[in-house]
Amino acid sequence: MAELNFPAAGSLDGIRVIDLTRVISGPFCTQMLGDHGADVIKIEPPRRGDVVRTQGNIIEGFSWYFAQFNRNKRSLALDLRSERGKAILWRLLEDADVLVENFRPGVLAKMGLDDATLRERFPGLVVGRINGFGSQGPYRDRPAYDFIAQAMSGFMSVNGTADGEPMRAAPPLSDMIASQNLAFGLCAALVRRERTGRGEIVETSLTNGLIGMMGYLAAEYFATGRIPERTGNDHPMLYPYGLFKASDGDVAIAPSNDAMVERLLRALDRLDLLADARFATNRQRMIHREALRDCLDAVIGQRSVAEWIEHLNRAGVPCGRVHDLRETFDDPQVRAQQMRLELDQGAHGRIPTTGFPVKMSEAPAAVYRHVPGLGEHTREILTQLGVGEAEIQVLHDEGVI
Repeated sequence: MAELNFPAAGSLDGIRVIDLTRVISGPFCTQMLGDHGADVIKIEPPRRGDVVRTQGNIIEGFSWYFAQFNRNKRSLALDLRSERGKAILWRLLEDADVLVENFRPGVLAKMGLDDATLRERFPGLVVGRINGFGSQGPYRDRPAYDFIAQAMSGFMSVNGTADGEPMRAAPPLSDMIASQNLAFGLCAALVRRERTGRGEIVETSLTNGLIGMMGYLAAEYFATGRIPERTGNDHPMLYPYGLFKASDGDVAIAPSNDAMVERLLRALDRLDLLADARFATNRQRMIHREALRDCLDAVIGQRSVAEWIEHLNRAGVPCGRVHDLRETFDDPQVRAQQMRLELDQGAHGRIPTTGFPVKMSEAPAAVYRHVPGLGEHTREILTQLGVGEAEIQVLHDEGVI
């Protein structure tokens, strides 16, 4: 297990983030900001909190699902439907650098925080928002979840086998990608604020994020007007490129150009295949994919996955084993990259989570705070805000906190 380091200050040290988000899209973004040193104040409804606190595997009252997206935050339990709660939010925004929300378009405006008010009252505030389809257009008010975004972005249409149904990706990709896009946009807006002194409104959506990831599939559609076919584990534009059958499992092999294909065939002792007109060019290999697959599987099937991984890597051919999650997190490279961390959650013990995908030499990401209990930092935050003990007690008695 990775040992956690605690640098004196992260890259975003001194940046205060007011986090109104829940579930995944938004909490993943603000966690990334917290990983790099931002002070993230997560505002949750009193008594129930973020709905994810009650989802996934709950062990002794603690959701490991919630832990995956909410380290490096402080929790403020605050009823934003009450006038007193809204007033506290406004006071928090006076000293905040970033506000992040993932409500449907218009919800924040109903709380009195429409775009014009935010710009006028808090001119240096950077506002980040994630929604399903964007705040402009005929679908702006539709509810959206990852599955809907995967369907409507075209993403599902290109996943799966040619003779099967469209297929979703198992992880909530649209939530995660939108969060990463928003984190990038917020950092860009903070850099711009250093030059101009002005804040910015940064918006991402679940659907737009996946559309932006279509890459070469979108490029081919734009160029030809043809709808991409589903190709399963095969690359839609290159062959051989996909899974091949060793004697004890599958090997992922990814030669990305003709020189790499020649290197692969030399490693397999089948350079003779390039003399076959069906396999001489990538275009012909795509047409005769199944025939070439049979030839390659006949060779690859003679040795184990481990043998091929060693042999092909030594030959300079990109390849890898298909890992399940146990194999992934036990892998020595993953361990060396500290992509599994353990959080000290006090009475709940040590909770594993995924590590930091962005590595920085001078100010690396770190675990500054454990995953907060609901309202764990309410009194601390209000005291820092200048709220007196008597007022805190009144807020508590009225159910505002």
